[in-house]
Amino acid sequence: KAMKLVSTVKLQRAKGKAEATKPYFDCMYDTVATMLSKSGNVDHPYLKSGASSKKAVITITSNRGLAGGYNNNIVKLITGDETFDTENTEIYALGKKGRDSLALKGYTVASDLSEVMNGPIYADAKKLSEALLERFEKGEIGEIYLAYTVFKNTVTHVPTMLKLLPVEIEAKEEAEIDNIPMNYEPDEEEALGIIIPKYITSLIYGAMMEAVASENGARMQAMDSA
Repeated sequence: KAMKLVSTVKLQRAKGKAEATKPYFDCMYDTVATMLSKSGNVDHPYLKSGASSKKAVITITSNRGLAGGYNNNIVKLITGDETFDTENTEIYALGKKGRDSLALKGYTVASDLSEVMNGPIYADAKKLSEALLERFEKGEIGEIYLAYTVFKNTVTHVPTMLKLLPVEIEAKEEAEIDNIPMNYEPDEEEALGIIIPKYITSLIYGAMMEAVASENGARMQAMDSA
């Protein structure tokens, strides 16, 4: 009962943060989606797979257990997909539970940033984003993914795999008046080189906020069941 009560208080705090930040990150996603859908065939390194076959997967789990299937669902998301085999997949772990489980299954943990989940801030997401983009630009990794739990409400949390790079945005059907080509100033390569790193950082930070809320919601339910 005590653990349930603690999780309930933490959930309310985390839920408030997740809901407060969500509009910004949704707007950032929609902005980049609109830009790319109107840009035609833009030739930019962030829009095509790198030379390497290596895949980097950011896994957001918790540092503690007793949260029902919260952590295991993320592990299954990776191990259940043949795309992410142990030879060509590197794990960037945000959370000890996911790190330990995936390491036991033979995955390479390239970076352990578990302490970040004790109190995630935007600077943490930016630092991780910069490190991954540097490796992507050097050709050390060819694709970057984000595995986290989407917070729908107190009882609904959805494990999700999101591809960060290369950026893939499906073109949306829009009214004819909106089908105006996108003009860039400065040129498109420089503009996308500025906004896409911000876009990726935003998605990572938003995923952290939702994951914290989902973790406490899952733990609250698990303790209630117990």
